[in-house]
Amino acid sequence: MADADRFSICGGNVLLPQGLCQTDLCIDDGVISHAGSAPRRGNVIDASGLYVLPGIIDLHGDAFERQIMPRPGVHFDLQLALADTDRQLVSNGISTAYHGVTYSWEPGLRSRDTLLRIMDAMANAARHLACDTRLHLRHETFNLDAETEILGWLAEGKIDLLAFNDHTPDILRKLSHPRDAMTVLQRSGLELGALRELAERVNARGAEVGPSIARLAAAAVAAGVPQASHDDPSPETRQWYQAMGCGISEFPKTRETAALARKLGNHVVFGAPNVVRGGSHQSNAVSAAAMARDGLCTVLTSDYYYPAMLPAAFRLNTDGVCTLPEAWAMVSSNPAEAAGLSDRGSLAPGKRADVLLVQAPQGRVPSVVAHLIGGRVAYAALGSGASLFTGRQESAALDAVRTAVAA
Repeated sequence: MADADRFSICGGNVLLPQGLCQTDLCIDDGVISHAGSAPRRGNVIDASGLYVLPGIIDLHGDAFERQIMPRPGVHFDLQLALADTDRQLVSNGISTAYHGVTYSWEPGLRSRDTLLRIMDAMANAARHLACDTRLHLRHETFNLDAETEILGWLAEGKIDLLAFNDHTPDILRKLSHPRDAMTVLQRSGLELGALRELAERVNARGAEVGPSIARLAAAAVAAGVPQASHDDPSPETRQWYQAMGCGISEFPKTRETAALARKLGNHVVFGAPNVVRGGSHQSNAVSAAAMARDGLCTVLTSDYYYPAMLPAAFRLNTDGVCTLPEAWAMVSSNPAEAAGLSDRGSLAPGKRADVLLVQAPQGRVPSVVAHLIGGRVAYAALGSGASLFTGRQESAALDAVRTAVAA
């Protein structure tokens, strides 16, 4: 085994499954091999004064839409968007990312054509991306004509997480208010009258939606694809989805709904931006921190802002909501469990070596100093002031980083 495939991370405050402790972590060939004092070998990283944490797993990140269309009607090449998103992900500690791509009955940004191009671009870019990037298909349940195609994708293993969205009533409401309608009109490219006519035609097929969801849910269960219901409005809705094998509740609308989800053993997802900002950007939405305090939030996601996940976990600890190990579970081991990723999410021997070195000076936002994904250096903040590599000249250490990244 080459030295480039071996790392000893020494002297850090390491989050092991049993808790935080100052110890060493050894990585061999992309896998965590040992936690505890051990002979130093390969690339030695001095983690003194740093936290050593499992890589972040982001189950729901839809900020990718803004990478594709940063301004209304302004589109960028998908390979460029994926590459820049990848850099944002790894620099913010995200080792595994589920790109939330909406497949709607709307034309434009959330159309079938856009989804197919994104799927093709993700497949072509996969070997060039540092972050393990996966597809979270956000299926608009009134998009009934897409059912057959999605059934095929589930059977072929093209979908990594399936979410059921129902934004049709909200779109119809927005179209009745000129200011609210602008976002929908800009992403669809249609005039108001044409989009309203389309939305009303789609909405008229409401009786077909429930049976369609049931067929898709059964296919996802058969394919072993995790499922989420989005914006559950009531406990009854969550119970209905649970009965079909849909075990993740994304952004439930009420405390009662979240409470039932937890009683059923479901994972409950809220947004990290909600925590960092001290509340939701939507005036009627519940507080993610309050949900976490009451045990009603088990997973935090980037939602619409990738940099929020790292500071959200630390803020929950700083604000006394929970301990850092409990908060970090919301961005690592819990999402791994929700998505069925048994090979990652904790720094246990035998797990994939997705490892973060994080500095968290008092009074400042925590930041990633170094990020290993599968035991390879995906990111190193060489200007952070931390002297990471020891036992060799700086130029040789930089060569090791470049070699690891290039590989």
